[in-house]
Amino acid sequence: MRLTTFTDYTLRSLMFLAMNRDRLVTIQDIADLHAISKNHLTKVIHQLGVAGLVETVRGRNGGLRLNREPEEINIGEVVRDSETDFFIAECFDSDHNSCTLDGACFLKFKLGQATESFLQVLDGVTLADLLPKPRSAGKAQPVKFIGKDKKAGSKAA
Repeated sequence: MRLTTFTDYTLRSLMFLAMNRDRLVTIQDIADLHAISKNHLTKVIHQLGVAGLVETVRGRNGGLRLNREPEEINIGEVVRDSETDFFIAECFDSDHNSCTLDGACFLKFKLGQATESFLQVLDGVTLADLLPKPRSAGKAQPVKFIGKDKKAGSKAA
């Protein structure tokens, strides 16, 4: 499963706004922080405004702020709203499906289950859950992901 750039920017923007509740944030602030296109980010922020998640304050000292509390913003809903589709394989798009195995293949069913599981996990997450937690004494340990080139238990060279 891979999220679109639009959804990535949507989630980053919401997180930045949630971490800066004490001030108005500009689109330029977010664009500079993540080194992303201000024009593309403007479209993201517009959609967040339409969805009622972000409030825009116009004027010389204007900017953006969250329109709801981070605990009230469900990440599953945000992802569903920002993704255009969840066509994980060609067979999910009935208008453009040329797979000769369509109808006789069990893969589509399993990929559909995987997509639903992915979204169910995100349904249990709020924006507040994604925010950095205050650190206790000592350094935080980095999270290690096991990619397809590495197997659990194998040692890196």
